[in-house]
Amino acid sequence: MGETRRFRARGKTFELGRRTWLVGVVNVTPDSFFNGGLYFEPARAIEHALALAAEGADIIDIGGESSRPGSSPIPAKEEKKRILPVVEVLKQKNEVLISVDTTKADVAEAALAAGADIINDISAGRFDPRMLPVAARSGAGLILMHMKGTPRTMQIAPHYDDVLGEVRAFLKERLEAAEACGVRREAILLDPGIGFGKELEHNLALLNNLEALAALERPLLVGISRKSFIGKILKLEAPDRLEGTVAAAVVSVLHGASLLRVHDLQAVKRAVTVAEAILSQGTAKTPVEGQGKPYVH
Repeated sequence: MGETRRFRARGKTFELGRRTWLVGVVNVTPDSFFNGGLYFEPARAIEHALALAAEGADIIDIGGESSRPGSSPIPAKEEKKRILPVVEVLKQKNEVLISVDTTKADVAEAALAAGADIINDISAGRFDPRMLPVAARSGAGLILMHMKGTPRTMQIAPHYDDVLGEVRAFLKERLEAAEACGVRREAILLDPGIGFGKELEHNLALLNNLEALAALERPLLVGISRKSFIGKILKLEAPDRLEGTVAAAVVSVLHGASLLRVHDLQAVKRAVTVAEAILSQGTAKTPVEGQGKPYVH
C-alpha cells in the first residue's frame, strides 16, 4: 500500500492509502480484448456496472473506445453514444464514483455533464490540447497514464534505455503540465501504463519497482487485469489469466499501488483484503523458547 494522500474529485475529498481502492472496468466496446464486446449493449453495461459496485468497487471506469494494441480511434460522436447512457443511469442508481476512459475532451465534457467524476486519459492529455483545461475547469479527478506511442503503434518494438527513469520523467512532466493548466495536484492520480508500449521485461521491472514513482507524491493506479504480460508468463489467453491477475494485483499492493483497475473485482478484492490484513501486523517477534504460543504448522 502507498502512503496516505488526499484525492479530490468534483468537490469531494478522499484519503487514499489506508486500503487499496478497486476500479471496476466496464468496456462498452464491440472489441474488448477480454470480454469480446459482452457489455456493448447499454443495458448489459449498466447491469455489469451495478454488479461491480455491489461487489465493492470504489470507482467504475467506463470506456467506449478500445485501447488494445493495434486499435484505431473512433469518432467522438460514436464514443459518446456508447458511454453516456451508462454514465447517466449509473449516476441515478448508485453513488459509486464514475470515471470515463477517454482521450477526447469533448467526450470527457459530455460525460462529466452526465455525472462522471474522473477523467481517465491514457494519453495523459497529449492527444487533445483541450483535455487538461477541461479537467481544470470542471474540478474532475484526472488519471494521467504513461504510454509510448499510440494504441495503434505502442507495441511495435518499444525500447527503453531506462524504463523506470523514463516513465518517472514522463509522469513528472505530465503532472507539471496539468498543474500549469490549473488542475489541482490533489485531483491527479498517476498510472505507469502496464502493457502500453512495453515488453514483458518492462512491465515486470515497473511492477517490481513501483516505489521508484513514489517521489512524484501522488497515488498510483495500476492496471494489470488479464493483460498480455501475464499471458506471456503463463502461456495462456485472456480468459485463463485470473490467477496471474490476482498475483500481479497483490505484488502491486506490496510495492505501493493505491488503486487497482480490474475486471475480476471480487477475486482481487478478496486477495488484496488478505494481503492487507497480513501487512497491517508489521514484523512479529520470534517467541523465546518456552514462552508464548507455539507456532502452528
